[in-house]
Amino acid sequence: MSKTYHLTTPLSDETVEKLQSGDIVYLSGTIYTARDAAHKRLVDLLDAGKELPFDVKGAVIYFVGPTPPKPGDPIGSAGPTTSYRMDSYSPRLIAEGLKGMIGKGKRNKDVTDACEKYKAVYFGATGGAGALLGKQIKSAEVIAYEELGPEAVRKLEVVDFPVTVVNDTHGNDLYKIGREQYEVK
Repeated sequence: MSKTYHLTTPLSDETVEKLQSGDIVYLSGTIYTARDAAHKRLVDLLDAGKELPFDVKGAVIYFVGPTPPKPGDPIGSAGPTTSYRMDSYSPRLIAEGLKGMIGKGKRNKDVTDACEKYKAVYFGATGGAGALLGKQIKSAEVIAYEELGPEAVRKLEVVDFPVTVVNDTHGNDLYKIGREQYEVK
């Protein structure tokens, strides 16, 4: 039976360890945006022994390239992008202390293994609901790679941002669990 949690970032090992695949989470606090081009730059910085533009320890990264905001809004539509494009970079960031990722679609074994080993979770956000998700974002500020446009790294302040735990710290995968529950044996 799934549970519902209201969590505030940054996340701790203890917090993410209690989460199970299928749990509903409402995130509040600071999250960061990054897609594949930004992820490559972040990992390149780590490889060069340089500091990241934000503290990754306890952080949550949302895989999103938001649309421009309407006048008076902090952000436009902010739906998740397909996560597998970040699979080659995510394990390194998880090893550095990243505790959560938000996107859509499956993750590879390297990512799920890193989630288990370093205590991180992968959250799914509802694709196609970008306008609704954008309403949970109260502020947005570009903090790195402005030249990437929508794919720049942004610092977002969110309130009750709705996500579902897909991959937990225990090796569970909601996509597998869900399929098994509905397959005819």
